[in-house]
Amino acid sequence: MKFKQIAATVAISAVTAVAAIFVYGRYFEKSQPGAFQNGSNDTPVNYARFMPGASGNANATPPSDFVTAAKISVLGVVHIKTKINPRQVSNGNNLQRKRSILQDLFGDDFFGDEFNGGGGGRKYYIPGQMASGSGVLISDDGYIVTNNHVIDDADEISVTLSNENKTYKAKLVGTDPSTDLAVIKITGKGFPYLMYGNSDNVEIGQWVLAVGYPLNLDATVTAGIVSAKSRSIGINKSGGRLNNAIESFIQTDAAVNQGNSGGALVNTAGELVGINSAIASPTGSYAGYSYAIPVNLIKKVVNDILKYGNVQRAYLGVKYAAPSAIASMTDDQLKEIGVRRDVNGVQITEVVNNSSAAQAGLRSGDVITRINGVTIPGPSQMSEQVARYKPGDKISVTYQRDNKEYTVDNVILRNLQGNTDVVRITALDRLGADLSELSKDEAASIGVRGGVKVNDIGNGILKKQTGMAPGFVILKAGTNAVTSVTALSSILEKQKNVQLVGFYPERGGNIYYYNITTGGGAENL
Repeated sequence: MKFKQIAATVAISAVTAVAAIFVYGRYFEKSQPGAFQNGSNDTPVNYARFMPGASGNANATPPSDFVTAAKISVLGVVHIKTKINPRQVSNGNNLQRKRSILQDLFGDDFFGDEFNGGGGGRKYYIPGQMASGSGVLISDDGYIVTNNHVIDDADEISVTLSNENKTYKAKLVGTDPSTDLAVIKITGKGFPYLMYGNSDNVEIGQWVLAVGYPLNLDATVTAGIVSAKSRSIGINKSGGRLNNAIESFIQTDAAVNQGNSGGALVNTAGELVGINSAIASPTGSYAGYSYAIPVNLIKKVVNDILKYGNVQRAYLGVKYAAPSAIASMTDDQLKEIGVRRDVNGVQITEVVNNSSAAQAGLRSGDVITRINGVTIPGPSQMSEQVARYKPGDKISVTYQRDNKEYTVDNVILRNLQGNTDVVRITALDRLGADLSELSKDEAASIGVRGGVKVNDIGNGILKKQTGMAPGFVILKAGTNAVTSVTALSSILEKQKNVQLVGFYPERGGNIYYYNITTGGGAENL
């Protein structure tokens, strides 16, 4: 079998969805009507303190019951309700012509009266929607961390505290679909909030409490033990140009249900160790296991959002063989791509040019075993460790090559552009789409000179303002031909109102166009 065919098998296997996994907040109680909190403060605040003498260390002697931890955590967990207004969007289908797409899109007479008078295609309405979830106060002045899918696409966000009858309007501060986290804020002072714990100290078998507002009920506390760490279950999406989802969940058997999304996972000291995000279930209701984002990753994401407005994601710059892909391949297939079975670590299959890994001297075939001295049994652990840092930070990487172990110190992490510059949110990011450029062969096969394919659509402009579906190929933005993602980005930065023109290859010769507005913050990105 040729290398390309095997590599394709690895790629397909690596992204195969895990069966029977539900993100309970994504259908949480829906109906259709027509650097700051670090545990030390200079001024007195009203916060949910952990019990005297408790360290939050997993090795500390647990209390005989969970009453104190429950009282602490309930005060800091809030009920979030969201509203998505009814909206009118264009389905984009306005023009069907007999000539070839190549002639239509690049001929002199393409933008004639018939096209310009279209007005954006047929309009249709999407009904409004109400939903509810949970969130965790992390400062006395009203900053709250929750799941991105809890507030995804919301026009209005309201927050209610467990000890108040008052409802607050919340403002969206920032989101990170890659980790399924979001930060919102309510106005006020003296709010009770939870202290950050240390998720690295969480151990399998340790007691934890899950706190939230399941099934639209009042604050509810359940208890269980940590049953696994660093779980990857294939549910997160980046919602951006590339799917760089990060999953390294704490798995517990604490009962959670619809509406628990964004709620707290706390230790017996009442410290926040995770944000509840998903359950494994054949029905969508609790059936034994729940998953929480570890707090050490949460801290980094929150601090970035507050400082930069978005997450500064660092990359090592390696491609690797996913365990699920390795398990599905024969020994001959693995041998052909240089991958071994039953290796404890992350096997590199490719080193990206101009990346941190390339500068560190890593090669295809090397096995990464530790990051900053932390053992890396597999890809999810490596993703979590690297995600805790930003471009420009230095880490040490330990790896095996030819049965010998090496450590490279002071490896400078970089962003996707291959540098350490601060990355700002762009109009392209606000589209909320996973985009890729058509190769020459792909373009030739569908009869166009080039274009940008929309692989997936997450929260953002395209979802909110259009009826565009994955698979759409963008050929023009306004009057400009689009043959690269960079070109599209440049056009979107210069124009507030843009018409995206293209087609769906699988639908034949119909030409579609979508009118979008890129300026403004209504897209919650």
